[in-house]
Amino acid sequence: MSLIPVNEAQARLFALASSLPAEELAAVDCAGRWLARDLHALRDQPWVDLSAMDGYAVRASEWPGPWTVTATSAAGGGVPDPLVQGTACRIFTGAPMPIGADAILIQENARVEDGRLSGLDDALTPGRHVRPAGSDFRTGDSLLPAGSWLGPPQIALAVLAGHGCLPVGGRPRVALLSTGNELVPPGALTPPGRLPSSNAPMLAAMLSALPCDVIDLGIVPDDLPAQTDAFARAAGADIIVSTGGASVGDHDLVRPAFLAAGGTLDFWKIRMRPGKPLMAGTIGQAIFLGLPGNPVSAFVTATLFLLPLVRSMAGAAAPGPPTIRANLGSILPATGERDEYLRAFRSDAGVVSVTSQDSAAMVSLAAADCLILRPAGSPVGQPGESVTILPI
Repeated sequence: MSLIPVNEAQARLFALASSLPAEELAAVDCAGRWLARDLHALRDQPWVDLSAMDGYAVRASEWPGPWTVTATSAAGGGVPDPLVQGTACRIFTGAPMPIGADAILIQENARVEDGRLSGLDDALTPGRHVRPAGSDFRTGDSLLPAGSWLGPPQIALAVLAGHGCLPVGGRPRVALLSTGNELVPPGALTPPGRLPSSNAPMLAAMLSALPCDVIDLGIVPDDLPAQTDAFARAAGADIIVSTGGASVGDHDLVRPAFLAAGGTLDFWKIRMRPGKPLMAGTIGQAIFLGLPGNPVSAFVTATLFLLPLVRSMAGAAAPGPPTIRANLGSILPATGERDEYLRAFRSDAGVVSVTSQDSAAMVSLAAADCLILRPAGSPVGQPGESVTILPI
């Protein structure tokens, strides 16, 4: 099976999955979710003309006065009686404007003497310090498209538009399998030849920022029946993720175990470094991702494939890993026949590759805050050159 490009592998992975059924949640519980249907306004905002400042509602054409203050308007109250010529309304921020008023004389520019109000400084113009009715949105306006991420501003917008509950995408269930005879649980003694199982905690931490439920099925030895049974135990998950055993060595049993359990492989081996052995397919109703065992490779492939897959199934319109442009702060070597994802950090001089790019070097990954994407066949990268980076 030949190596396939990263973007093709991502597209094929998304094609295997579908969005989970939507659910209705209270708006306050929707942070970090994706909107399942287009959001429309159920009310006008503002509902009437409102004052944007504390002061006096007046007719701008009567500047600079004098006016007689005959009413008061505060937020939460009804619309005051209409103004008649030569009168003003004491008004506060967010309060309804009386009919007939078209400007706000702010209190800093107002003078009241002997019960008469007059204006100071610049002349008023119609609309000054007024928030017109419906100027933010009107009933029926389309506010957010389906697939929008719901952060604090989006939730506030939805509530202001009259929604108490929102339709959001479902929460994928993600089952994690760690394979390898050498692995021991986190915190256990590590005699010679053994290794703490770090991939599952790392993946769980990466997934913690997304709306999904993680099920850690523990460590599975390099044994074909045991790994085949592990896939059966993962039934019911929406996504099954294994780490380790994804290559072609005598102890790399994930692929035959997956097939023996009834899985169908869609693709295997990606034109990228690190992470070439990644595999993907389906088993029952679940999407399967077989990630490499080296922790850096597992991190990079999870960034490019697992997290986007979860976002896609949770309803994101743009599930792919976010990228930005940055300038190099140091020289980078030319690349070979595979795309390279280099651990790096951003500095005042630009983005700088960490010293070690070995796929098992976790100190360098912990020091990085981004990955530099270097497409296959790239020439030597020079300081100041613009490159694509993936924040991590």
